[in-house]
Amino acid sequence: MKLIMPSEVTYIIEVLEKAGYEAYAVGGCVRDSILNRQPDDWDITTSAKPEAIKQLFERTIDTGIAHGTVTVMKNHIGYEVTTYRIDGEYEDGRHPKEVTFTSDLLEDLKRRDFTINAMAYNDRVGLVDAFGGREDIERKKIRCVGDARCRFSEDALRMMRAVRFAAQLGYEIEEETRAAIKELSTNLKKISAERIQTELVKLLTSTHPEQFRDCYELGLTAEFFPEFDVAMNTSQNNPHHIYTVGEHILHSLNQVKEDKVLRLSMLLHDIGKPSVLTKDEKGIDHFYNHHVLGEAMAKEILKRLRFDNDTINQVKKLVLCHDDEISCKPGKLRKYIAAIGPELFQKLLMVKAADAAAQSDYKREEKKQHLDDLWQGYKEIIEAKDCLSLKQLAVTGKDLLEAGRKPGKSLGEELKLLLEHVLDYPEDNQKEILLNLIKELK
Repeated sequence: MKLIMPSEVTYIIEVLEKAGYEAYAVGGCVRDSILNRQPDDWDITTSAKPEAIKQLFERTIDTGIAHGTVTVMKNHIGYEVTTYRIDGEYEDGRHPKEVTFTSDLLEDLKRRDFTINAMAYNDRVGLVDAFGGREDIERKKIRCVGDARCRFSEDALRMMRAVRFAAQLGYEIEEETRAAIKELSTNLKKISAERIQTELVKLLTSTHPEQFRDCYELGLTAEFFPEFDVAMNTSQNNPHHIYTVGEHILHSLNQVKEDKVLRLSMLLHDIGKPSVLTKDEKGIDHFYNHHVLGEAMAKEILKRLRFDNDTINQVKKLVLCHDDEISCKPGKLRKYIAAIGPELFQKLLMVKAADAAAQSDYKREEKKQHLDDLWQGYKEIIEAKDCLSLKQLAVTGKDLLEAGRKPGKSLGEELKLLLEHVLDYPEDNQKEILLNLIKELK
C-alpha cells in the first residue's frame, strides 16, 4: 500500500536514507493516513543517532535530545525525528528511567502503546506492521502491543488513551486490553491531573463522548472523578427521567456539538443530584437545588483537574443556570440575556436542549417548543441590536457628567438604572431620551 506523505516528510526520510540510515514515518500519522484522515503532525523514526540527524539538516531544535528526539525544521514546520530506542525501567508509572538507542526498527515499535500506533511507513519499504495494526483498524479494535499489563504498568496514562482512541475512532477496546485496565486502574493515581485533563478533553470532544462510560466500567473514574461513580448508581424515579443520573449524563453528551465547555457542562450539569435526592410520599424522586450544589462541585472538580479559570467560570455558570425557567417575554428575556451575556446564553440554550433530549418523553414537545421560542426571541433581540450592556448604552459616564451629574459611585448606579430602563424599553436607547430621563432623578 502507498500512503501520501507531505513532501517535507519524504525529503527528511530520503536525506537520512541517502546518508545510509533507515527512516520511516511512524505512529499516529501512519494510522490516520490508512484511515484517510488528515494527521495532526508527522513523526519520523530513524536508525540515525541525534548527533547525525543534526549534522544532516540545516535547522534543528534539541526537543528531547536525551530521549533521542530532534525537531527538524522545514518550510517553517517542525518534524520530530527520533532515534530507534528501547525504553528502560519505568519508575513512576509514566516515564522510562533511561532509554537505549537501537538499530532495530521492530525493537522501537514493540515499546509503543497500541497496535494501531505501532506501524511505520516509507515509500521504499512500504508499510511495516509487525503487530497487526492494520487488521485491528479493520476490526475496529484498540489492542495493546504485546502484553497489555506490561504496557499499562509502564505508563498508566495509556489506560486513558485507550478509552480516548476508542471514542475518537468509534472502536471497541479489545477484551484482554480491557481486563488489564480494570486490573491496573488504581495506577492512574500516579498520573498528574494535567495529563488526565488532556486525555479527558480529547475524549469528551470526540465523535463518541458517550464512550466515557468505559472510564466508569473499567474503574478509571474511581481514581479521578469518583463523583461520577455515585451518579451512575443514583436512580431517578421521576416522570422526566428514564435513566440513572450517570446514564442521563452519558446520553446528554453527544447532544451538544464537539465543544470543550459544552461537553464539560453536560458531564457536570447534574453532578449535584445524588447529594440532594429526596423522595415524596408517592415515592417520586426530587433533586431540589441540585444546580446550586452542582455549581460548587463543578468548580471543585475542574480545579482538581487543573482546568483554566475561563473554562471553570463558564462551566460552573452553565451548571448553575441549566435548570432555570426563562421567560420568553421580551423584557424579561433581555434582562436574562444581559445578566448572563449573549454568548453564554447561546451555550445555555444548547445545554438545556441536550438535557431535555436525554430525558423521558414526558412533556418533550412542550419543552422543545419553549426552547424554540427562546431561540426565536434571542434572535429577534440580537437582530434588533437591542441594548444588553452598559457598553451599548447610548450615553456614557462622560455624558452624564456634562449633563451635571455628580462624579463618583452614584454615576455608575445611574448608568445601571438607565440600562434597566432600556432593557424594558429598548426604543428609548437614544442619547436625548436618556439624558431627559436622568434629569428626573435630580
